[in-house]
Amino acid sequence: MNTEMKTAGAELLSGKEFAAAIKDDVASEVAELKKEGIEPCLVVVRVGEDPASEVYVKSKVRTAEELGIISEHRHLPEDIKHEDLLAVVEELNSRDDVDGILVQLPLPKHINEKEILETIDPDKDVDGFHPMNAGRLAQGHEALVPCTPAGIIDMLKRKGIEMKGANAVVVGRSNIVGKPMALLLLQEHATVTICHSRTKDLADVCSRADILVAAVGVTGIIREEHIKPGATVVDVGMNSIDDPETARDFFGEDELEKRLNTIEKRGSTLVGDVNAKAAKAKAGYFTPVPGGVGLLTVAMLMKNTVKAAKLRRQ
Repeated sequence: MNTEMKTAGAELLSGKEFAAAIKDDVASEVAELKKEGIEPCLVVVRVGEDPASEVYVKSKVRTAEELGIISEHRHLPEDIKHEDLLAVVEELNSRDDVDGILVQLPLPKHINEKEILETIDPDKDVDGFHPMNAGRLAQGHEALVPCTPAGIIDMLKRKGIEMKGANAVVVGRSNIVGKPMALLLLQEHATVTICHSRTKDLADVCSRADILVAAVGVTGIIREEHIKPGATVVDVGMNSIDDPETARDFFGEDELEKRLNTIEKRGSTLVGDVNAKAAKAKAGYFTPVPGGVGLLTVAMLMKNTVKAAKLRRQ
């Protein structure tokens, strides 16, 4: 295990590399389960025509098929009644051949998102959003855990980054990333601080972190003064910038030209919550955006589907 922080500039942690390793493990597990007559099955429910949701769902269905997981895509109309969507979820709950149910967010405004997510059988809740799974995680029990924070823990373990005894700071307190991230780090025996929009002197708190996870959704909120030399900086943010001057502040010479070309061609470029120039110069390890933890999420969804298949048959 790496017990000392790197201090000679950041090593980029490639989401593609770690996601591939996770998927290789999942494919092997699926092959073993099939020998026992168990065929993991994931059903993804998409409502409406949101372009981003369409891309995400296609990626999830395609990845499942690549790994040998049976997948179904339920594409429902935008104007579906709330009660009818509930009925679809309840039907999937009742099917013994379905191990994982994922309802793609966001849902149309007339749908009660909270009720839909809480209707999913907790044992099939492969997104890990159900209050039952949140409670299990909080109490340290076996649970289906939200994919992004679970993927981050998997990545840190594979890289050999020591969490036991480390000072870890999570910036963001969402139910999807911030809170479960903090709990998972706590399970790994890190000393955890959660920060948010009302944290006083954020830079002072963050600058003491051996592991810093930024998941607040604010472009470039983490800068040089927030980063402890040699720290592991994990950027969960998914934001965009369209101003060339902001890009010059955000990126070093190694990346700036590429980003400026992207802004010129597409109107914007994808960035995270961490100033990439500062992180690359000061951190020991850093997850880039894009190409970082976002790629872990789909891989961990597959891992959760296999986990659900196993747990349901215990």
